[in-house]
Formats: sequence, structure tokens, C-alpha cells
Amino acid sequence: MNTRVVLAAGAALVSIPLIAANWLSYGNDPQRTGWSPEETEINRDNAASMTLLWKAHLENQPRELNSLTAPVAVEWVTTDKGMAEIVVVGGASDNLFTLDADTGKLLWKKAFTVEAKSRQGPHWLCPNALNATPLIRKDGLAAAVLSISSDGKLHTLGVTDGEDRVPPKQFVPPFSKNWSLNLAGGVLYTTTSQGCNGSRSGVYAMDLSAPEQAPVFLPSATGGAGIWGRAGVAISKGGMVYAQTGDGSYDATRGQFPDSVLQLSAKDLKLVDYFTPPNHVYLTRKDLDMGSMSPTVFWMKDREIVAAGGKEGVISLLDAKHIGGGDHKTPLYRSPLYANEDADFAGRGFWGAFATAVDGQKNRWLYVPALGPAAGAKFPVTNGDAPNGSIMAFRIAEQDGKPAAVPAWISRDMNLPEPPIVAGGLVFAISNGEFARQAKDSNGGLYTSAERIAKHAGHAVLYAFDAITGKQLYSSGERMPSWTHFSGIAISGGKVFVTTFDSTVYAFGVKE
Repeated sequence: MNTRVVLAAGAALVSIPLIAANWLSYGNDPQRTGWSPEETEINRDNAASMTLLWKAHLENQPRELNSLTAPVAVEWVTTDKGMAEIVVVGGASDNLFTLDADTGKLLWKKAFTVEAKSRQGPHWLCPNALNATPLIRKDGLAAAVLSISSDGKLHTLGVTDGEDRVPPKQFVPPFSKNWSLNLAGGVLYTTTSQGCNGSRSGVYAMDLSAPEQAPVFLPSATGGAGIWGRAGVAISKGGMVYAQTGDGSYDATRGQFPDSVLQLSAKDLKLVDYFTPPNHVYLTRKDLDMGSMSPTVFWMKDREIVAAGGKEGVISLLDAKHIGGGDHKTPLYRSPLYANEDADFAGRGFWGAFATAVDGQKNRWLYVPALGPAAGAKFPVTNGDAPNGSIMAFRIAEQDGKPAAVPAWISRDMNLPEPPIVAGGLVFAISNGEFARQAKDSNGGLYTSAERIAKHAGHAVLYAFDAITGKQLYSSGERMPSWTHFSGIAISGGKVFVTTFDSTVYAFGVKE
């Protein structure tokens, strides 16, 4: 992000441009690329010397499987003590924390007051918790933090002091399950899923320049069709909003679009187009919904492309101008099956969010978190067996005038991979150590949160991979004893930030 600092030099004022490698929201930008092109302090040459810089345990009570959100970070914040670099995380028990990015020192904690009561008891599907990753709104050298508390109210706080900048406002229904905030053109977006506390699934938008206006809502269906991709919506440079939906009853004439990608107009969320895979009935019947992923948007030559996928383990590339083609079911490209050969609805297929980046030779790459073993398709470069999960890398190439995802490499085994990010020619990813099974084999009933916690499969590990070959250049090893659920990574100022279930924030980097 470009900022400008004014310095006094004698009697003259000198304006100097600076580049700040902020990470202001989940996936870093409105397009949800998961890429920080300005961040180069950690790179292929020094990644092997990464180490734990600090860790900070926060006073936060987990709710069900939720604990801390993915972190966000901002540089060049003015304080009375000089410029600050700040990390922000949300806590499931309606807390918001800011930490000094250099030391891990807690700067302030905000405990939101929630007076409403949920009509339903908590469960890992509906934890009655603060769930959406916060967003930092940067304006020059000033910054504010935006967060949704469990009662559905939007809070806008000063990043340096935690004080309300504007009064809290109802954004989404109380105790709905809402997902990472996104911001473009002064409009704030989130999504909802799982029908928690009687809420409907869909996309919400709030024009921050018109606080007197009510939020706009577009339901994805009358029931089901939850939008629960980790990054929420993606927004194109052209100003379109994209969301992937989960299972439900399909009826396009009635505005019911389960297992689809929606293309919406900004601000008013009017349906512009939609893409529904031809096998959507099969996807719903097998619970292989597309709602498990958020889309990403990127440029390739003179065209904007939307990448989509889900539990099925298939990648679709869509024209961002009209994602459905002429019949709402024709992508520019549909891949073969890359994961989930057994059509398993839990802990298999693509979950979370993509990452995409351009290398030094101007090649476009797409990185995907794949749970479970790879399917039959072959990758030219492998890094050992990966029965539990991996990061899959694809080079986006043009074939017959259309984009295609060409397999490039598959990472080492990960149990289980969280969404990757890209910076400095590296792919960073977490192996979360979570127990991801949902239903018990004996009677088909669902595991409780306590049972899933007790069965967690290990601990979180941060990896750094060469973005071109997938070679492992760093592992955090045993440094994080806890695991994590539905998390993410941030990178800023030469530090990689990670959160775990025991309410701990970690910073990794290269010591100077």
C-alpha cells in the first residue's frame, strides 16, 4: 500500500513515498489473492534461517472449536511514541486484541458487551462466537479496526487505542455465523452460513459512507446454501462481488443457488450472473459443496479470471465479466479431479481459500489447500507421499485461447493444510493438527466439539515452501504445541503471524 510521510527539512517540507507491506484483511486484498508482492524480507535465500521471534498468550475463552481468528497486520501507524507496526486478532469470546508486531506486547484488549441471547445452544457448526476475521481500514497514516461481535454488531475502533470511532451498528443477525470482512469502494462485505440462530445464508453489504442506510442482504437460498469459505467474498478490480455457496435445494427461477458461484454488483448486491456446475445435484447429494472455499480473482493478460473449487476437488476458471458463460454452467476451464477420490464430505477435497501470485518470469500461479491424498492426476514434482493433505500448485497457462490450471508440484504431507499465502517467492502454509472428521462411524451422529478437541491429530506447524518447486525450506517443528481450526496466516514487516487454539499468537521471521 502506498503512503506518504511529510518530513521537516529546514524550512522545507519533503514528501517521501513509502511502501508498506500491510496485511489488512484475510487474503490481504479484496481479490483474496493471499499474496503480498511488496513483502520480500523473507525469501528463498534466508527462509531456512527463520525462527520464532515471539509468542503471546491472550486472555480469551474458546467457544466450541473457535478460538482466535486469523491475524491481520498494519505498518506505519502514527502514535505518540513514533511509528508502530500492529497485529490484530479477534477472540471467539467477543474479544479484540492488538499487539506490537515487533515484541508481541499487548497494546489493548476490547471486550465487546453482548446483551442479546441466542435461541440455540452452541455447537461447532454454530458456536455463538466472534467468527469473522477483522479488517483494518487504512487512511494515510491513520487506521481503524472493523470487527463483528457475536450479536451481529459492527464495531469500528481506533487501532492505537481501541476506542469507538463510530457507534456500533447492527450488520448481520445476532449469533449468525459470519465470515471474514472485505472492503472495496467504501463498502464492507461479509457472508453468513449454517442458518445459525435462525439466520439465512447470503451476502451482506454496508456502505460505510452512508451510516444511516440499512445493510443490504442477498440470500443465496431460502434454506442452506451457506457461504462459509474462509475468506468470505472476493471482489474484482472491475467492482464485481463473487461468493461460493453450499448445499441446498436448487431453483434458479426462485433465486436459490446452492453449489454455485454468484456474481453480484457492488453496494446493492444485485445478481449479475451465476455459475452452477452441471453436476450440482451430485454435489448436493454427496455434501461436496462449493461453500467450503472462497473464490479468488486475478488478471491474466487482458482478462480477469475467477478461480473456484470446493470439497469435490475440482478447479473451475471463470470469466470475471460473465462467470456462467451463455448457459450459467460453462466455465472457461474445468480441471480433472485432483483430490477426494472417495467423495468424502469431511476432511477431504479443497477447503478454505486459494492463493495466487505472479513469479519473476511473469507466470501466474494458483495454490490450493487439498485435504486428504491426491486423486489420479499426476504432478511433475512431488515432495514425498502426502496421504493426509498438501498444498497443490498449478501454473495458469493459456490453452486454445483459454486459461487452464496445469499441475506443477505438490507439497510434503500436511495434517491438515490451512489456506496458503505467498510472499518473497515462498508459499507459507500451516499444518493445523485438527481432527476433521464430523460424523461417527458407529451411528452416524455428529461428534461434539469436546470429542473433536480430544481427538486432535497433532499440533500446528508452519512451513515455508519454494513457490516454484514446492521444496520445503523451513518448518517450525515443535514450537507450537497447540492445534488450530479454520485459521489463516498474515505476513507483514518481515514477520509471519499465526494463531492457535490455546489463544496464542506467534511471530516467525529472520533475526537481524
